[in-house]
Amino acid sequence: MLLFILVSGLLVLQQQYKPVTAAEQEHILINIPAQSSASEIGKLLKKENLIRSELAFKIYLRQTSQAEKLLSGHYEFTRSQSIPEIVQQITQGQTSNQSFTIPEGFTIEKIGRLLVDKGIISSYSLWEQALHEKYDYSFLPAPDPEQLTPLEGYLFPDTYSVPKDSSAGDIINMMLANFGRKWTALFADEALSKDMSIEKTIIIASMIEREAQKAEERRLISGVIKNRLDDNMLLQICATVLYCTNQEKTVLTYQDLETDSPYNTYKYSGLPPGPISCPGSASIKAALEPSPHDYYFYVAKGDGSHYFSKTYQEHLEATDLYQ
Repeated sequence: MLLFILVSGLLVLQQQYKPVTAAEQEHILINIPAQSSASEIGKLLKKENLIRSELAFKIYLRQTSQAEKLLSGHYEFTRSQSIPEIVQQITQGQTSNQSFTIPEGFTIEKIGRLLVDKGIISSYSLWEQALHEKYDYSFLPAPDPEQLTPLEGYLFPDTYSVPKDSSAGDIINMMLANFGRKWTALFADEALSKDMSIEKTIIIASMIEREAQKAEERRLISGVIKNRLDDNMLLQICATVLYCTNQEKTVLTYQDLETDSPYNTYKYSGLPPGPISCPGSASIKAALEPSPHDYYFYVAKGDGSHYFSKTYQEHLEATDLYQ
């Protein structure tokens, strides 16, 4: 009798492990929050009718010692999956998320194009629409009609993983939230101690990001920007002209330099009205920690590095030599 009960129980349990509907292929998205227990995950799966029994789900986890291996994330299941198949997917972290990486120095426009190319969002127009939505983050500056692109500078360059059904607005919120966390953890205290606003820091960092090709030159370029600002000199940053003319090239023409835009730092003094790219941590740190030196000029040497000069005459000689 005991053997009969045992065998019957095992057969019933094996039946409970089977798919709810073997032929159904509808994809069902489930979000498993971080630090969810096996019981909580079982309830989620049962609520969506993805498993026959919460108890069977927990018994299988106990039998296979996998209760502590369940991973959070956005998952895509079907009712044709068995409990062992579902557990394998969760323990291996086979989520329905899509990953993408935003390089340092990308502009808002380039970020949008990258997301479209990767199929993360369906069209660039959706990205443009999302940029003009209202985002409630304390670090964002007040709207400025002279700014060319909303949110420029504040979508933090990083690797992201998003659910397949994410909207452009969802992605922007994720990137803004990441900026807020990074700023608070890495830069807020230093910026406060140096009386540097978030906006000023990010504008300077965005220029450094676009100008510096060598990591060791970030703080040097930051020092040049500080020296010129302190002495009320035009910044004459080529990258700001390229930004306002929306051009991808390395050499400016005299016609470019005559562009009438507040971003043209060859014509207008002080900082441009907003960032010209989305800078990474290294450039933000360089903006807060400029090298103390007497350089006011630099010229590209053609190998990614720059020659730094203290006087205009020295700068002219370097320009003749390298360009």
